[in-house]
Amino acid sequence: MYSIREVAPNVIWVGGSDRRIALFENMFPLQNGVSYNSYLILDDKTALMDTVDASISSLHLENVAHALEGRELDYLVINHMEPDHCANLEEIIRRYPNVQVVGNPKTFKFFEQFFHTDISGRKIVVKEGQELSLGKHTLRFFMAPMVHWPEAMVSFETAKGILFSADAFGTFGALSGNLFADETDFENLFLDEARRYYSNIVGKFGSQVQALFKKLSCVSIQMICPLHGPVWRKDLSYILEKYDRWSKYEPEKKGVVLMYASMYGHTENAVSALANKLGERGVADMRMYDVSKTHSSYIISEMWKYSHMVVAAPTYYMNLYFPMDALLRDMAALGLKNRKAAVLGNHTWASSALKEITAILEGMKNVELIGESIDICSSLKPNQEDELNAMADAIAASVAEG
Repeated sequence: MYSIREVAPNVIWVGGSDRRIALFENMFPLQNGVSYNSYLILDDKTALMDTVDASISSLHLENVAHALEGRELDYLVINHMEPDHCANLEEIIRRYPNVQVVGNPKTFKFFEQFFHTDISGRKIVVKEGQELSLGKHTLRFFMAPMVHWPEAMVSFETAKGILFSADAFGTFGALSGNLFADETDFENLFLDEARRYYSNIVGKFGSQVQALFKKLSCVSIQMICPLHGPVWRKDLSYILEKYDRWSKYEPEKKGVVLMYASMYGHTENAVSALANKLGERGVADMRMYDVSKTHSSYIISEMWKYSHMVVAAPTYYMNLYFPMDALLRDMAALGLKNRKAAVLGNHTWASSALKEITAILEGMKNVELIGESIDICSSLKPNQEDELNAMADAIAASVAEG
């Protein structure tokens, strides 16, 4: 059965959620699924804003047909050509043979790469700032390259101030009947997943997000309709401020993320001893993660939140322990910067971990190493407590300074 909801007069949500999915992009764990949003504007002309993932194709097609109530679909607007939003494009075009497809030049290049349908006579190619009138509603298009694909654009509905924001302002997590962010306990239900979504999906492209903010400064946004997660109709400054901070790589708060790799518990023991000393020195709000157990996306999300990190790992076959190496390289690839870090290494017969951790961190922009690094020989000994105290003092002082 169809499941639709009006988000504004004559603007209908026709999306749905997938709670069965275990991995987003076959990579990121999902505890509570994800939503795929699509919107239909009913005016003198009708316009469908994006489609959905193949997992909810049947529901989406039923939703669109029900919302149209027998009317023709005049326009299909493609803000983003990623498969989780474009799976129904060919079927929509087949079912509505008079529909015109709206996108930018890169949109149609990707369309040809994914699909075989010839739409050469049905394309409307739009450029920066171009408008499309539907009657009382007018769509103005802003290009948003690399937020987070090169063809991405957003559509701004000028009459009601609605921003159809593609993958910007989205979040992991299925919708449970509450379509609007103000209907949910957003901070407890969605914020961590919104940050994890941003940092791992969009995080590398902070400067492009800032460029989009600059473009949108000329319009008055009253509602944000993303392709994942709840719709924003109130307190827009909350999510806008988060995106502004995240895209500037500014930590949300002072705190320490202690991330470690440990084969037999010796490195873990050293990190636990350090954390205890930090607690004694008044450092609050610490997080500790075993990188072999916790998926990297959660740790990266925490690093977008907090100001400081401790990185600790053993040498493994003359190299940095593989899960830690993967995490740090992922973090570097996503462009994390403006953080402070302390480093512990561990080795039994040859020391490589400390050197390799340090090299990766020093290669990241504006990551400051604090205190003297510690290299443990197999296990932490009492004669190294002075070193551990010195590291704890340096971290605590740095956190206090902000």
